[in-house]
Amino acid sequence: MNDDTLLRIAAALERLTPADADGADWLTAPAFIWDGSGRPVARIEAAPLNLLRGIDKQKAAVTKNVTRLAAGLPAHDMLLWGARGMGKSALLRSAVVAAQADGGAIALVQVATDAVTSLPALFAQLSDIDRNFLVFIDDLGFAEGDTTTPRHLRSWLDGGVEARPDNVRVAVTSNRRAILSRHADEQDDPVNPRDTVDDQLALADRFGLSLGFHVASQDDYLEILRGYAAEYDLKLDEAEALEWSKRRGARSGRVAWHFITELAGRAGKSLPR
Repeated sequence: MNDDTLLRIAAALERLTPADADGADWLTAPAFIWDGSGRPVARIEAAPLNLLRGIDKQKAAVTKNVTRLAAGLPAHDMLLWGARGMGKSALLRSAVVAAQADGGAIALVQVATDAVTSLPALFAQLSDIDRNFLVFIDDLGFAEGDTTTPRHLRSWLDGGVEARPDNVRVAVTSNRRAILSRHADEQDDPVNPRDTVDDQLALADRFGLSLGFHVASQDDYLEILRGYAAEYDLKLDEAEALEWSKRRGARSGRVAWHFITELAGRAGKSLPR
């Protein structure tokens, strides 16, 4: 067997060998997915901050905090809780994109919900990287009877031996401030939950910045639609938009976007996401 044959065999074996799970290059992408190993994401799908309306106070607080983190300044872990579809996760993505556009050394790392227990491994990798990271857990909820994960997450946020490193902050979205188990027998109002579960409340208190997102008023809902319609040059029928929300039983940024998608489809116009 000659040297060329050996080289071809070696190259073929290298192609068949999976990449090292610990080999993510944390400096090369604007965002990553963590599911026990790091996977780069080439582009963050996010609306411009000016299109996120009806959440002005929350937007100001989140963007300021993310800007501080991107600059390597003291910043808070964040809990964004409340009504569905009101832009909690969208705001986090948009704030990171805005910070990156301003030259901030920051990346977003979205953690799969079933990979929360592997956060210490993620923190160990990020601690040695000359970059700041917002570790994002979307729609967090615990399995019924799970008391271990909330305790670990509290430790990672505040004071444990495996606490997140200085260049990392954690952002969590949840429908309720108490981050209840997914099958807890709680009332349906996400803005005024009965916060009676001590473990979940103790976890919520670990976040330096906790922001509630309320169901959109009619005026807020229409203002969101006006912003989208102006941005994408679409003709808005507000009466039809209100009827759309009634049929769906909700007024929110998500419902507004669905209506804008409908209008764009009718008009034969493309949308950015």
